[in-house]
Amino acid sequence: MIGSYRDLKVYEKAYEESLRIHRMSLGFPSFERHELGSQIRRASKSVAMNIAEGYGRKSSLAEFKRFLVLALGSCDEVQVQIDYCRDLGYISPEEHGRYADAYMQIGKMLTGMLRKWQ
Repeated sequence: MIGSYRDLKVYEKAYEESLRIHRMSLGFPSFERHELGSQIRRASKSVAMNIAEGYGRKSSLAEFKRFLVLALGSCDEVQVQIDYCRDLGYISPEEHGRYADAYMQIGKMLTGMLRKWQ
């Protein structure tokens, strides 16, 4: 039984990954912490926050789905930013792989939820 957005596996994973992204971005060069760092932190947090907000609205399934679509867009945004981090040398190819895999999995979870209600 789901009593809260916190009970959703996709929320839990998105929240955990946003913490990892936040910590990773603090290691960027100082000028980049306020550019790419700020963008990737906001986008990663947006995934979990959209899941929570959509669940919390409780007004309609259509509205919850709209927030899941927003979360999916933020998930894709994080994946592009992770590519920038790798290509700019801020993270190693191995780290890139771990982050990319995590956000690909979150995207699949969100897509699965959306398909379930189609």
